[in-house]
Amino acid sequence: MAEKAGIRRIFVANRGEIAVRVIQACRKLGVEAVVGVSDADRESLAARIADRAVCIGPAPAAQSYLKMETIVVAAKGTGCDAVHPGYGFLAERAGFQRLCAEHGLTFVGPAASAIEAMGDKLQARRMAAELGIPTVPGTDHVESAQRALEFGRQAGYPFLLKASAGGGGRGMRVVRTAEEVPVAFNAASAEARAAFGDPTLYIERFIERARHVEVQVMADTLGNVIHLGERDCSTQRRHQKLIEEAPSPVLDERLRARIADAAVRLLRHAGYVSAGTVEFILDADTREFYFLEVNTRIQVEHPVTEMVTGADIVAEQIRIAEGAPLSLAQSDISIRGHAIECRINAELPEQDFMPSPGRLAEWRAPAGEGIRVDTHCYPGYFVPPFYDSMIAKLIVHGADRTSAISKLSRALAGFTVGGVQTTIPFHQAVLAHPDFAQSRVTTRWVEETFMKQGFARERAT
Repeated sequence: MAEKAGIRRIFVANRGEIAVRVIQACRKLGVEAVVGVSDADRESLAARIADRAVCIGPAPAAQSYLKMETIVVAAKGTGCDAVHPGYGFLAERAGFQRLCAEHGLTFVGPAASAIEAMGDKLQARRMAAELGIPTVPGTDHVESAQRALEFGRQAGYPFLLKASAGGGGRGMRVVRTAEEVPVAFNAASAEARAAFGDPTLYIERFIERARHVEVQVMADTLGNVIHLGERDCSTQRRHQKLIEEAPSPVLDERLRARIADAAVRLLRHAGYVSAGTVEFILDADTREFYFLEVNTRIQVEHPVTEMVTGADIVAEQIRIAEGAPLSLAQSDISIRGHAIECRINAELPEQDFMPSPGRLAEWRAPAGEGIRVDTHCYPGYFVPPFYDSMIAKLIVHGADRTSAISKLSRALAGFTVGGVQTTIPFHQAVLAHPDFAQSRVTTRWVEETFMKQGFARERAT
């Protein structure tokens, strides 16, 4: 049997459902998969299904999943020729990409230069503006609370203080009055330093009724750049996505084409390679869109795009890393039906989404046509308290949005989890709300409308 050309063995430098997802893509491509696990993840599903699992350290992520040198040594020691970082942890650390390259390991993702260029939000904003892509009015580096006060006096309130080096809502504060500026500035700067090692902030005008729309882009080493349509991730809490769908229910074809074109132009101009997501804010009132940021990794919500296009984004990432051309041209991409994803977390929504770790006494996930469950859980699995509390992603595909919502509601009703509390009842209640059904959700709807209406677990049971 001839030896496989290109990547032969990938070290999966992550955990949870994304580690399982990468291993599945490796199997599809005939690539061996080695997964690095912490002490807490020795019995994880990823460890069970990988060709090999190696312990990379104690349970705390800082001593395991974030130890770049340890991961590289483990990858080399197990004969891997590539590393897939998944999302989170080291996925957007340029230094990790460089360390892999220095040791002859192919990094399944973009080059360090692209991670740095797109990861610096100020630099990315400037690049977008140079290309004529709208950006939210604001400032570059704001070095002090006094400078933020000056902006407020000149441009008015409210505005957003945002961390230049990161995302996920960390290092971000809404400022509505001058009195709030000093506390908000110090808090955002401290949070940015703790999360990203960089306290740099900038200011954006705050859009009161915003929707979050992002475009999935794929680019290979030969200069081919395509998009796979957009996702709508407006159902959020504290800037953390909860429900995602594709396509966006609020874009007309003209606006959809403009946003997709902007995303492709930006990443082509940046010389970007691999899967990337360009995020935009859409003003629900004016219908204007603005560039927000670029995520230089696979996204949690990539399955909704896969469901409506038929593409395998993770397998495509691996092929691109091997130097192969994209297997799809733009003309091959068509959006079929509608897909929605719920992030199922081990949390108590009615108690400020407090984590609920523990052993899964029951675990019965829904199945059927148009239903997909991405998870690392199984009956008897212990959900550890050390990491993100997401235990599954439930994704459904329907002929249209109405049928997808109906299918997702039925699938949630058939999702049985025992031993921990979950956000399943929360999602059931959101789907049943007329605002969600009629696409009236904005990025602050969960906090300002839904939770204030008194969500309780019994409402959805």
